[in-house]
Amino acid sequence: MIDTRKQQIIDFIEKTGECSSKEVFEGVNISVSYATLKRLLLNLMSDNYISTKGQGKGTKYIISPAYQVIQPIDVELYYKKEIDERKIIEGFNFTVINEVLAKNSVFAEKELSKLYELQKYFQQNISQLSESEYKKEFERLAIDLSWKSSQIEGNTYSLLETEKLLKEKELADGKTREEAIMLLNHKDALDFIIDNPNYLYPLSVSNIEDIHSVLVKELSVERNIRKRRVGISGTNYRPLDNEFQISEALQNTCIVINNKESIFEKALLALVLISYIQPFMDGNKRTARIVSNAILMHEKYCPLSFRTVDSIEYKKAMLLFYEQNNISKLKEIFMNQFEFAVNTYF
Repeated sequence: MIDTRKQQIIDFIEKTGECSSKEVFEGVNISVSYATLKRLLLNLMSDNYISTKGQGKGTKYIISPAYQVIQPIDVELYYKKEIDERKIIEGFNFTVINEVLAKNSVFAEKELSKLYELQKYFQQNISQLSESEYKKEFERLAIDLSWKSSQIEGNTYSLLETEKLLKEKELADGKTREEAIMLLNHKDALDFIIDNPNYLYPLSVSNIEDIHSVLVKELSVERNIRKRRVGISGTNYRPLDNEFQISEALQNTCIVINNKESIFEKALLALVLISYIQPFMDGNKRTARIVSNAILMHEKYCPLSFRTVDSIEYKKAMLLFYEQNNISKLKEIFMNQFEFAVNTYF
């Protein structure tokens, strides 16, 4: 969460509009020196919570366009309210993709520094592995990812049962055929990415559809962009229901992701926005997780297994973006899972 002093500064700028550092210093009731206030303003700029207009003595501070998207939200407090009590953005918001996310970073400088340090550690580790050792470690991660990604969607296979299924094609007792197929499809999608590392570069609607097709093969799920309305349990958020608007939103998402410099931002936005758009009748979040990992793997970054994610917390984080267009909790999950993957595999 943002500390009290910084939150007071943000609240003052949000209420006042553009203002100088002197106006902030005189208007905010916190007992700090002017030098300390300037440092707090710099910290808030580094976190992308505020930005500036003008130069030199004419510099004015304003709330960053990204603030609403990245500001920390107390999830436990948020979900104490029932669905109909929560004040939400009920409809799909094109602006959050085309304007806010297209033109602003969702990562603070210190967050990216931490991620790049972890990536450097990952590169050092894999440089010492033989090809067979690397393949063995990736297989371990692939099993974990297939299990957790399916579990988030309600699959009841245990991790051990998943390992037996993917390694030995041994079906678990008391489980449905569809559950086994879901898991096997995850492995097929990951194998496809390994065999075709450049397939999703650059990202396009057609190759997202192809990944989705692999994930839902032999399941009773329609392929291609949906033509009908879809509802999401646990929220009043309503995704787009027009096929052409859905395709447009997905195309815009691909453009935004392809234009980003940071691989981490590309991967996080794929994880979030494919789920937000809900372009398919089913399998949207599974597709988002695989595409996000494909982006990381294309650049030889450590993929994520999501193994330690609590399924309920993941869904709450996703609903927070649906309802408030706020990415803070999903970003936290993404960063934690990247750190877990670097320290656990390879």
